[in-house]
Amino acid sequence: MLIYKKKNFYGQAGLTLVEILVSVGIFLIITTLVWLFIKQSYFFQSFALEQTTSINEAQRGVETIVKELREAAPADTGAYAIERADNFELIFFSDYDRDIAVERVRYFLVGSDFKKGVTEASGTSLQYLPQNEGVTVLSRYVRNTQTEPVFTYYNGDYPGDAENNPLAVPADPLALKLVHIHLKINAIPDKAPKEFDLASDVQIRNLKDNL
Repeated sequence: MLIYKKKNFYGQAGLTLVEILVSVGIFLIITTLVWLFIKQSYFFQSFALEQTTSINEAQRGVETIVKELREAAPADTGAYAIERADNFELIFFSDYDRDIAVERVRYFLVGSDFKKGVTEASGTSLQYLPQNEGVTVLSRYVRNTQTEPVFTYYNGDYPGDAENNPLAVPADPLALKLVHIHLKINAIPDKAPKEFDLASDVQIRNLKDNL
């Protein structure tokens, strides 16, 4: 008599549905963590590049201001060396490109862009016409607030009598002898670290009367 035995498949090794779901969940968690790490690394690298570029731009801008402002001189029209001295705008005359002619130079902050405007004198009766001004952006991501001026002005007693320093703005050009420049740089202020402070003082050689 032949006896047939039914094969039991339930004893074979294999993954249950629960095990499959757990494996997929672990895979998704690891994938998400790797993606977040890559995203965060990219953010910090991107910020570091933007911040470094912005700081370098600002440093070059301040160095340029110092050099040009130190040599401020009467305009070719006969105007005084300083035209306007305000918290976020400074206008003066200087031969910034060493071509003998004296240009009208304007440094000013618009939003987070620190800009420079240059106007050449023109016409038979020399004039500095606003429409002839060429403007370039010197530094982006400047974060000075209304209580943190880009420009602060001092008289000939600096750093002496504090009562007369700093000068009220717009500063009297005839009283102005020294300019303090201050830029706060931050590429991504909502997420990035504390701002980078860049500052410099410049005495205007042709206006000094205390040395």
